[in-house]
Amino acid sequence: MAEMSYDLVFSGGTVVDGTGSARYAADVGITGDRIAAIGDLSGQAAGKRVDVSNRVVAPGFIDVHTHDDRALLSNPTMDMKASQGVTSVVVGNCGVSLAPLTIDNPPPPLDLIFDARTRFPTFGAFIGEVEKEPAAVNAAFLVGHSTLRAGVMDELGRPADKAEIAAMRDLLDEGLGAGAVGMSTGLWYKPAASAPTEEIIEIGRVLEAHGARYVTHMRNEADGVMDSLEETFRIGRETHSHVVVSHHKVVGKQNFGRSKETLAFFAKEKEHGHHHFSFDVYPYHASSTILREDMIGFVDRILVTWSHAKPEYAGRELSAIAAEMNLDEISAARALQPAGAIYFSMDEEDVRAILSHPDAMIGSDGLPHDEHPHPRLWGTFPRVLGYYCRELSLFSLEEAVRRMTGLSAKNFGLKDRGEIKVGAYADICVFDDKTVLDAATFDAPKTPATGIDTVWVNGRCVWEGGASTGARPGMALRRGG
Repeated sequence: MAEMSYDLVFSGGTVVDGTGSARYAADVGITGDRIAAIGDLSGQAAGKRVDVSNRVVAPGFIDVHTHDDRALLSNPTMDMKASQGVTSVVVGNCGVSLAPLTIDNPPPPLDLIFDARTRFPTFGAFIGEVEKEPAAVNAAFLVGHSTLRAGVMDELGRPADKAEIAAMRDLLDEGLGAGAVGMSTGLWYKPAASAPTEEIIEIGRVLEAHGARYVTHMRNEADGVMDSLEETFRIGRETHSHVVVSHHKVVGKQNFGRSKETLAFFAKEKEHGHHHFSFDVYPYHASSTILREDMIGFVDRILVTWSHAKPEYAGRELSAIAAEMNLDEISAARALQPAGAIYFSMDEEDVRAILSHPDAMIGSDGLPHDEHPHPRLWGTFPRVLGYYCRELSLFSLEEAVRRMTGLSAKNFGLKDRGEIKVGAYADICVFDDKTVLDAATFDAPKTPATGIDTVWVNGRCVWEGGASTGARPGMALRRGG
């Protein structure tokens, strides 16, 4: 090898490259924000050399399902993501994006990410602000259908009319033109629950021209999960778009075990030639969103994550709150509104079956502005590596990394991300595969993981020694860029 000089060399590590291929020993050389060489670089000059002996060098993890839109601006070091090895996030999921919207008092669940300082009339203005004030991690963007509805319609409890659909389609077209990678829906939530399938299809007609994705929190993940899958794939077919099913799961005791049906549905679609679909999953049997009365009695436990009316109850179980207030649980939930909750609603065997599927990407679905968030906000990726990979042997380390990096980059069209290869961006996580593990719990949800040594974004270190470095080299990952 001719003598070269690199800005940075990771020396003596084990590369797990994000493709699913077998690990191998190699040094990794970085020049600027790109990977410049992989191999024996012991004789090469380097501005800085980092000894990563007995460590894994992997692509930085891509969190494909987040609600980090506002956090990119209000919490730009993004400790909850950088601490677990995440270098890129996909924001705007579940139909909820920070733009385009300028109204006051957006309805739930839009209020989970909005505040008085974040009002963007166009999607381009939002992406531009993220570029002007970069975060520690990269971000790709989805345009939220519920956000479009809230900005265009005077009454959300009905289908949109033709003029409203046209206005939403124009706003979506602007967002995709500005670089958003797709449109998301949250058909389970009130702002979108009255939208018929045809409304989504008509708004989504512009997805094909942009090569964009349709990403959905489906209308029903419980008794009606199969009907919702049929609806989702119909929308994908008629809009000619790549479908991403968000946080795939089956909810409610009566539906335990039905992952066999849903995964068989995916297999059938692939068999019939419908290859343009994917799904993400988080590694927990509890979900988290706004507090809804219709979930009471449907799940085993409900943990309140925040309450505007009674903030002192954050982190406590609804049953205990109701007893203390001398109310039934429905009345207590009404007294807490608006509020958020964690629902213990899934079967662990279903979670493992979905995680085991080779097409499963990993997404945290954490809510960064919750007072007492779900532990997935801080623990998702180390939990996959430590608990499900190392302890349960659900899949190999190479396969675990692929589902969190290369597969995600491919499905969301993130060019030169998600792999350790020459020419790729230097998004890198260095970790100890023997000790990496989530430490966040339902009682202490903001605890950083163990075993993550250093995290690098675009060739700059953002997390080291258990703390943020303060660096903010993140980029806006525009579609096609």
